[in-house]
Amino acid sequence: MAKKGFAGKWLFWGVFVMLASVAVVVTIRPDPVWVDLAPVTRGPMEITIKEEGKTRVRDRYVVSSPVAGYLHRVLLEVGDPVIPGELLTEVDPMPASTLDARSRAEAEAKVQSARSALNSTRQKVAAAEAEADLAVRELARLQALSDDRFVSDERLQQARAAAARTQAILRSARFDEEVMAHELAAARTRLEVSAARANGDGAVERVPVRSPVNGSVLGIVRKSEGVIQAGEAILELGDPGALEVVVDVLSFDAVNLQPGMVTRLTGWGGGTLDATVRRVEPVGFEDVSALGVEERRVQVVADITSPADAWQSLGDGYRVDAEFLLWRSDNVLQVPESAIFVTDGQHQVFRVVDDIAVLTDVSVGRTNGFHTVIQEGLTEADNVVRHPDRQLEDGSRIRLR
Repeated sequence: MAKKGFAGKWLFWGVFVMLASVAVVVTIRPDPVWVDLAPVTRGPMEITIKEEGKTRVRDRYVVSSPVAGYLHRVLLEVGDPVIPGELLTEVDPMPASTLDARSRAEAEAKVQSARSALNSTRQKVAAAEAEADLAVRELARLQALSDDRFVSDERLQQARAAAARTQAILRSARFDEEVMAHELAAARTRLEVSAARANGDGAVERVPVRSPVNGSVLGIVRKSEGVIQAGEAILELGDPGALEVVVDVLSFDAVNLQPGMVTRLTGWGGGTLDATVRRVEPVGFEDVSALGVEERRVQVVADITSPADAWQSLGDGYRVDAEFLLWRSDNVLQVPESAIFVTDGQHQVFRVVDDIAVLTDVSVGRTNGFHTVIQEGLTEADNVVRHPDRQLEDGSRIRLR
């Protein structure tokens, strides 16, 4: 009987000691760390540069007064269409002084210079027409081959961009030809008006100011009537159907851009438009950001390659967001950038295995600021800790927020 009481007493104290040990272990054991998890995924990834830009008419022309005199009121409004030779306004010339031999020689030289410039521009138009015709025929040839899968989509897209670019160059050359013809007519008018007044041939009729190009009124510099000097601006004309996009890019990013690079245009109120970089200007300038930070920026000019029907509502000076595509892959292993940290030059993550954080070395590739390519160290089935804090160590227990 005494032995049974002795055994019960030892059993009681044994259970008590075991429970006390469990309580001590539970008390001193660290609490699980609250974390956020992110899966390791496989899919497409892009690296882009996104900046705000604006549209502008590629070819602009400022119509000025050919003679000094009295300007009649301009009846046109901004946005009104004009055609070559259309009467914009008129100027009543002021009496001219006697035309001496030197003045006559200068006026005749200006006429000859304008005629030579017109002939030179016509040669450029002929060259642009030849290049545009070649690009269109090349595009037609590649489209015929693409039906049989003999041409890659990238090569066909380059041909479309080349055709659009040569057509834009042709429009610009024809625009310059119209401008040079107007300059020649203006030089002849100045010579004839001055000669008529100097020779006393009677009153000179009003000098018409006509449109040299086919386009629209982009701005009215001088609308009201009044005295005007020769060469003073009256109107600004251009073709709103020939738009380009100008983007101010940080010089740090501009070194990664080159002509022909694919660009997407968004944030203008419509769908996404396709464009290609035409020129990265070699000269930078200083700009001050909204936060007062001085920045070095470079102007990048891009041509819209989407069909004109898709951006008919765009006009001169409209805001757009330009996204330049630097790199793209359709199938890469990636994790959020916030999950990766560097220890002694080694990239690491906390991989979660059975609610335990395991410190794992990884080899990383490209990053777009949000996700990073994983080359080695993880698999698609893994989960990693996002924004790991200092409480988290190798082997720490974790709990999901």
